[in-house]
Amino acid sequence: MAGIRLPPEDNDASQARATAAADLISDDDRSVAADSWSIKSDYGSTLDDDQRHADASDALAAVPYRAASDYSSDKEEPDAEPVTSMLGFQSYWDTAYADELVNFREHGHAGEVWFGADVMEMVASWTKRLCIDISRGQLQNHLDDTISQPVVQGEEDLSSWSVLDVGTGNGLLLQELSKKGFSDLTGTDYSEGAIDLARSIADRDGFTNIKFLVDDALETKLDKKFKLVMDKGTLDAIGLHPDGPIKRIMYWDSISRLVSPKGLLVITSCNSTKDELVQEVDNFNQRRVGASQVNETCGGQEASKDPPPFRYLDHIRSYPTFMFGGTVGSRVATVAFLRN
Repeated sequence: MAGIRLPPEDNDASQARATAAADLISDDDRSVAADSWSIKSDYGSTLDDDQRHADASDALAAVPYRAASDYSSDKEEPDAEPVTSMLGFQSYWDTAYADELVNFREHGHAGEVWFGADVMEMVASWTKRLCIDISRGQLQNHLDDTISQPVVQGEEDLSSWSVLDVGTGNGLLLQELSKKGFSDLTGTDYSEGAIDLARSIADRDGFTNIKFLVDDALETKLDKKFKLVMDKGTLDAIGLHPDGPIKRIMYWDSISRLVSPKGLLVITSCNSTKDELVQEVDNFNQRRVGASQVNETCGGQEASKDPPPFRYLDHIRSYPTFMFGGTVGSRVATVAFLRN
């Protein structure tokens, strides 16, 4: 799954398309694929969709949260509405992956690599180095903003890293991570067609160690925590839904339960800059800490001083950059957050 930055539209046209999409597509469809699989009995149940949506709506109204698009430096108007797209709907991805699965069976094509194969290889190599540094107690290489040297060996340091790729799509990122030495690999996607495609490609290419499950990142039924959680374009696509701001809150609530303590979340985005992602995580941290303090105060307990869920660790600095309006940026951002 991935998202793309789209140009601002006329307000009337944008509203008409969002209304038409809402009429054609029900969010209840999001859980059909997951419920048709056996993961419900294997991993337990979660809150129903309406309750999660209500909780996220309450949280959005209670804090000064802004969607990542509100921090973008390339908006034409300061108060422009967030851009929406069909890429925010599951039905789009179900159709896309059904076509790609047919194409794979007929021609052997694995489908598109979102952000390009060079970005995927760079993300995998950089993530490997980051995980090895953490395993060796060399976090300072990243906390002091220096660039550590590439790691040639160290696969033994990766054996303990359980990896989850949310919105895995065709699963090629997991194949790339397997080539780098990771062995405990799981990919999830809410599109059953994507999982069928990812399994087929992995079987053909000999990556039988990779597990694939139908699961929705916003309403995950997984009860396992992972030491490394990867997101390459999934948050982008979630943000393109008409309810993007609410669904992004649901995303952070869900993802925070999937990353193990002292684990890593690595997000690659073409819709958000590094600073925008860091700001979004800061907003989530403030909301989570504030909610915890309110609950303890209501319960007559002294407010604890637990650390926020995530903290910024590092980002890829070697992407090609460009200058626009006096500001330097890149077309893709990859940022790592450490789970406290």
